[in-house]
Amino acid sequence: MADIRPFSAVRPARGLEAEIAALPYDVYSRSEAREYVAAHPGSFLSIDRAETTLPQEIDLYDDRVYQHASEVLHDWIREGRFVQDDRPCYYVYAQTMKGRTQTGIVACASIDDYEHNVIKKHENTRADKEKDRICHVDACSAQTGPIFLCYRPDAVISGIVEKTVARDPACDFISEGDVRNRVWVIDDVQDCGSIRAAFAAIDSIYIADGHHRCASAVRVGQLRRQQNPGFSGEEDFNYFLSVLFPENELKIMDYNRVVHDLNGLTPAAFMEKVTEICEVLPAEHRDGAAPVPAAKGEICMYLAGSWYLLRIRPEFRSEDPVAGLDVSILQDRILGPVLGIADPKTDTRIEFVGGIRGTKELEDKADAFGGVSFLMHPTALGELFAVADAGRLMPPKSTWFEPKLLSGLFIHLI
Repeated sequence: MADIRPFSAVRPARGLEAEIAALPYDVYSRSEAREYVAAHPGSFLSIDRAETTLPQEIDLYDDRVYQHASEVLHDWIREGRFVQDDRPCYYVYAQTMKGRTQTGIVACASIDDYEHNVIKKHENTRADKEKDRICHVDACSAQTGPIFLCYRPDAVISGIVEKTVARDPACDFISEGDVRNRVWVIDDVQDCGSIRAAFAAIDSIYIADGHHRCASAVRVGQLRRQQNPGFSGEEDFNYFLSVLFPENELKIMDYNRVVHDLNGLTPAAFMEKVTEICEVLPAEHRDGAAPVPAAKGEICMYLAGSWYLLRIRPEFRSEDPVAGLDVSILQDRILGPVLGIADPKTDTRIEFVGGIRGTKELEDKADAFGGVSFLMHPTALGELFAVADAGRLMPPKSTWFEPKLLSGLFIHLI
């Protein structure tokens, strides 16, 4: 039974949405973030990555960074750059990219549901990345980057969304990557009650993206509970900012791998090892473009200037929800034993490249390092659900979702 409730969002003042809303903090390197904020001082990235407007010698995780983030956020609220809705609402958030639209409900999800596995995860989190967002949320007393959740479609929720988007949106703007963003407010008491009841009948909700943000928001909520032993459970710190999408509107993109070297092997010797695990075929180029895997069990490999199609041999496939993933088979059979990538979370010899970047980056990186690139077939949402339902975890960097949810478009004060 999922507790997904409406809330009084703090949102950019009308007309400032395009200026303020920003891509998530973790898609930028430190230098990229600083350059972006210098060119766009009104962007929310100046709050999400508050070090960008402080002297460069200040460490990313210095307490002064989080204090500065809080000061800027609350200054902008006082100045009227943000306004808060006067009653709890749900919000419809539609993103359109390359002709495909995904439409979600913006709401607050319960930290108890996260702890009791009603909201299910499929990735591990790293303590250092969690600590950064814990400090940010705690200092700001606000959740500023929504968690990307998904659920199996529900007719009641779909009907209310369909009725809502027939109206004019509260805002409509284009963000980076030529993504159209539209927001509608659902403040009708009956509709809000119907949405909450419909979610209460859903027994499983899944984290699609934002595992670190989610874990950090939950941890701050737990800290606030410790600081307020008489808490009722209704306080805002018991909930975290989310956007919930029906699974049939989402698309997972490939998340690819580049290994910087061949672990002492020649290309020929490495290829010999690969043929033990996969059938290796010349890859077909279509219209001059690099090839792509057509189905689960296929991987395209770029090695020594050429693309190859790898078909995983039947004896290495598995019905296990984790071991049967293409990313798992690649890691367990090739990256680990052949290339020496024992821990892909920490090994600096491996890079992960989101499918949105295209294949040229895979070619350029492999050529520059003298290594090898692997272009994956996207993990399916059904595979994500199966892993999470089994209480298991995927290998790191198994899924890449586009478009990314913008930060600063909705803020939940705690």
